[in-house]
Amino acid sequence: MKNKKSNKTFTKLSEIGEFELISKLTKNVKLYNNSTVFGVGDDSAILDFGKRNVLVSSDMLVEGVHFDLSYMPLKHLGYKAIISNLSDIYSMNSQCSQVLVNLGVSNRFNLEAIEEVYFGINSACKNYGVDLVGGDTTSSNKGLIISVTAIGSKDSKSIVKRNGAKVNDLLVVSGDLGGAFLGLKILEREKEVFKVNPNNQPDLTNYKYVIQRQLRPEARKDVIDFLSSSKIIPTSMIDISDGLSSEILHISKTSNVGINLYENKIPMSDEMKLVCDEFNLNPTTIALSGGEDYELLFTIDQSSYDKIKNNPDLTIIGHVTEKKAGTNLINSMDQKIEIKSQGWNSF
Repeated sequence: MKNKKSNKTFTKLSEIGEFELISKLTKNVKLYNNSTVFGVGDDSAILDFGKRNVLVSSDMLVEGVHFDLSYMPLKHLGYKAIISNLSDIYSMNSQCSQVLVNLGVSNRFNLEAIEEVYFGINSACKNYGVDLVGGDTTSSNKGLIISVTAIGSKDSKSIVKRNGAKVNDLLVVSGDLGGAFLGLKILEREKEVFKVNPNNQPDLTNYKYVIQRQLRPEARKDVIDFLSSSKIIPTSMIDISDGLSSEILHISKTSNVGINLYENKIPMSDEMKLVCDEFNLNPTTIALSGGEDYELLFTIDQSSYDKIKNNPDLTIIGHVTEKKAGTNLINSMDQKIEIKSQGWNSF
């Protein structure tokens, strides 16, 4: 796109995608303090203030971009806002202890509505043992905006970043994938039905699991607790917020390795597969690109295999290879398909 007056060419954000935008915005960022161990480039920043490192992560939810209040209950929105940030701290193999919440609120919201948001925020804090310690509230002319900053800590030797995967490591994921995206598909479909017939009462009985995965997800603190009790320190880790394929590419790129992902090992719930059939969608495609599952994806040394093999909530889905081998999906016919992803398109 060209500016008619200057003939200068401008790039639309939609043309480059989320990850390329972040890369361009942060390429000239410099660190000026010795206390900053690790800045931009992972789920959390790492700061050194003594015996333990402090982890800080921030995320924003914008009405009309990240959520739709026609089907998102305000209390679930508050809960999800906290969960998405806790997941970033957990994905560094760390525990979260405090959060700060910033709200931008338009004049269409009353006190009771904002109290509903905070009911969800306080519920999440209670469930995960996290303290709400501050924030800011201001007016907005664009609906509702929620920004959360999460703070955690860990001894430096136990913090896990994205860049530590090594050849022959096992690729492991928690839970099951794709449910959150399909929950969104169901809700969007019912929204369109409501527009045509406001008196329609949707029957969501068969979709409870996937809808919960979308509206009220949980963070995997339990996995971090399990790894700690089992004395396992992953070599790399990331949470699945943008889709499995995107997160695998993050690990392979930052670790300078290749990865083989096996299609028949990707964990998917029965309900997820049934909904895929209903929408005529490929379950593998949804698991790879769906996003917002908030499961944990990590690599471990093969010596830790015996410690995780009997955990029903962890699945080995692949292994790390040499960089030259590339990052590939191995399908049921043993064919290699290069994994590609652009990330969640918010523009």
